[in-house]
Amino acid sequence: MSQHEHPHDDLPMAGRKDADMPGHWLLARMGKRVLRPGGLEMTSQLLADAGLTGADVVELAPGLGKTAGDIVKANPKSYTGVEADPEAVALTQSVVGARGTVVEADAAKTGLTADAADVVVGEAMLTMQSTRGKDAIVGEAFRVLRPGGRYAIHELALNPDTLSDDQKAEISKALARSIKVNARPLTEHEWREVLEKAGFEVERVRFGKMALLEPRRNLADEGLLGTLKIVANVARNGDARQRILGMRKVFRTYRNELAAIEVIARKPAA
Repeated sequence: MSQHEHPHDDLPMAGRKDADMPGHWLLARMGKRVLRPGGLEMTSQLLADAGLTGADVVELAPGLGKTAGDIVKANPKSYTGVEADPEAVALTQSVVGARGTVVEADAAKTGLTADAADVVVGEAMLTMQSTRGKDAIVGEAFRVLRPGGRYAIHELALNPDTLSDDQKAEISKALARSIKVNARPLTEHEWREVLEKAGFEVERVRFGKMALLEPRRNLADEGLLGTLKIVANVARNGDARQRILGMRKVFRTYRNELAAIEVIARKPAA
């Protein structure tokens, strides 16, 4: 395989150059399948806490469909994915098959009926939104959920709550430069505020290490063979290697301030 050939050109943004592709899609192009801040461990805990069995579940921005596959294995009553990228829609639909439906729509305007879901799941997508974008998506999740329904999110957090505005801005800028997306992680207090402002009651918060590009996390998430394939793909591609090393440097620089966060919030019963 030459430096300019990619192992996953069927992925969304296949036409984009490695130098300017959003970080999560670049990692996916290199073969990485678990693209969540807290890895498989936090995703598994999130889904267990969400209570999926027998529930009508909506997943916002399923991306490659990795979590979608885990959701349908939990035997929900129904699964609906809402994804804005048509190629990602096809990828997730291929994962869930006849066990679910994936619709092409924006997470802030799903087109789903009100009070249609028992559980809404969203991972590593609110962090990438502006304040207004976060509010719109959280508000849509509230609308779609039935009274008593649960909103389960897995996102990037800043620690501690006492970080100054300048420190938060510095971290956000460093992340944006490296991953080519205007990431805006929040402190636990700020995540609670976003959810509570929409009407949710926060029931559970868990933290995990943000170790997305660390060898031990990759072995746990991707397995030995998967990790070796990623390493080989990155080794062949100079642009991707430079980008990924830059991302890892930022993650390591702010390792004491960055964390993965799980939040389970409930829409109050009528």
